[in-house]
Amino acid sequence: MEIKNHSSSTSAFILLGLSSNPQLQKPLFAVFLFMYLVTILGNVLIILAIHADSRLHTPMYLFLSNLSFMDICFTTVIVPKMLVNLLSETKAISYIGCLVQMYFFMAFGNTDSYLLASMAIDRLVAICNPFHYDVAMSPQHCLLMLLGSCSISHLHALLRVLLMSRLSFCASHVIKHFFCDTQPVLKLSCSDTSSSQMVVMTETLAVIVTPFLCILFSYLRIIITVLRIPSAAGKWKAFSTCGSHLTVVALFYGSIIYVYFRPLSMYSVVKDRVTTVTYTVVTPMLNPFIYSLRNKDMKRGLRKLRDRIHLWKE
Repeated sequence: MEIKNHSSSTSAFILLGLSSNPQLQKPLFAVFLFMYLVTILGNVLIILAIHADSRLHTPMYLFLSNLSFMDICFTTVIVPKMLVNLLSETKAISYIGCLVQMYFFMAFGNTDSYLLASMAIDRLVAICNPFHYDVAMSPQHCLLMLLGSCSISHLHALLRVLLMSRLSFCASHVIKHFFCDTQPVLKLSCSDTSSSQMVVMTETLAVIVTPFLCILFSYLRIIITVLRIPSAAGKWKAFSTCGSHLTVVALFYGSIIYVYFRPLSMYSVVKDRVTTVTYTVVTPMLNPFIYSLRNKDMKRGLRKLRDRIHLWKE
């Protein structure tokens, strides 16, 4: 089967999935269906709880509700198709479908990273400059941060997909992954991908590393400020507001850096598939638990949501 650049005969790729072992397909289907449903339910509850409690109508929780929405979109781009393929014999995805999946995967994933950076900036201003918090994190500024996050992420995804669409695929059409990620698709190309990889690496560094450096700078400033607080109780209170966010940042960026910030020659099928599951499925599923289990405000919001549901039933 031949897949050529700018060709109307371009048909499909085959997604190999997490495992080619027929005995594992149904167990994997059950596990990932459960994880997907937990992800949707958990993130929807976070959004509804924030909406239900007026005391959670603050910049931090505005960003959190948008992060939860992005996590729902992010996993929905990948997991439903993966579930279908686990029960299908063909495991095919059309060429256009592959590019569309790649586009939205990158757009939603990058928006996640910019939202995490926005949340870090919110904590920076709240802890280091609390008297200017209302001005710095005004509704207008928060809206600009949200629009900027989405715009940059979608432009980045569009550039990557346009570069990918110019490549020729002449040999194997089997993608050794469970979705159309850039690295395994690039591996299949018979075009010279060196210039494409150079542009991708440069542009990706600019787009992904910028929010990461913003997070690092924010927490460096926060740590310096908190260490100056004389009481241990004050230090703990300040750090406790950042714990959930830091956990999510570590999970998200740890796996992304491992997968993408290496040359294509170092790409490992098995290791990278397992690591990719961490930030595409596991992290979005864990986010609602991380942000609610040790967060008194979120617990109060969830109780308020529960009370409202009871009132509606009555």
